[in-house]
Amino acid sequence: MSAAEKLLRELGIDAAKDIDVEAIAWDAGAEVRFAKLDSCEARIIGYGDRAIITVDSSGIWQRRRFSVAHELGHWKYHRGRSFVCRSDEIGNQRRSLTDPERVADAYAADLLLPGFLFAPMAKQYGKATFDAVDQIRAEFQTSRTATALRMVDYGPEPALLVCHGPNGRRWFKRGPTVPDRWFPRDEIDADSDALEVLHGTKERTTRSLIGADAWFDRWEAERYEVYEQTVRMSTGDALTLVVIKSAEMLE
Repeated sequence: MSAAEKLLRELGIDAAKDIDVEAIAWDAGAEVRFAKLDSCEARIIGYGDRAIITVDSSGIWQRRRFSVAHELGHWKYHRGRSFVCRSDEIGNQRRSLTDPERVADAYAADLLLPGFLFAPMAKQYGKATFDAVDQIRAEFQTSRTATALRMVDYGPEPALLVCHGPNGRRWFKRGPTVPDRWFPRDEIDADSDALEVLHGTKERTTRSLIGADAWFDRWEAERYEVYEQTVRMSTGDALTLVVIKSAEMLE
């Protein structure tokens, strides 16, 4: 169990609705303030065992909660340093896992979407879909992307989350049971419905089967099928859940 999850346990939190990130911050010695910030999305300034976290008030509520939790990650792991975090630094999946911003992101995910609460809820849906993601994120008050990332971590099916922009694949994440050999293609395949989301007018697709070779450039991929479902992100990028159908792909 991670440090953030242990903290939730210590605080007696056992339901998504009880995760009050501002109260958790206060308990950790950090006061949360919301204000208009021009040069960054959030910052933390600490002295001794007290800190002030300031978050841009113009962001949507889910994003502000994640930013508070992100700064608490810095307070936990990087105390003694001041951080000014831009919007492209919070939740940036392209950074190294050891980068302080990714460390803070991981803490935020564990705090707002703890595995011990997320996994049993996701299991009830039976499938890793964006329909399930949207219902779960309403419970946790988190963004679709953050919740989809947790679906890959703790969902009921082995899956990958892949983000494509106009210039190709931006980032991806594999679930813990998906072997490293399954590396998604740089470009969206012409047969994939994801193309209509990225370059067309569709906001989302329904979950459907497609040949695995549409997503993976490996000789063995043509023997298998995967499920795909794509949604358009607020940035215009395409976010796809690729779900492994065959157990042989996991060997």
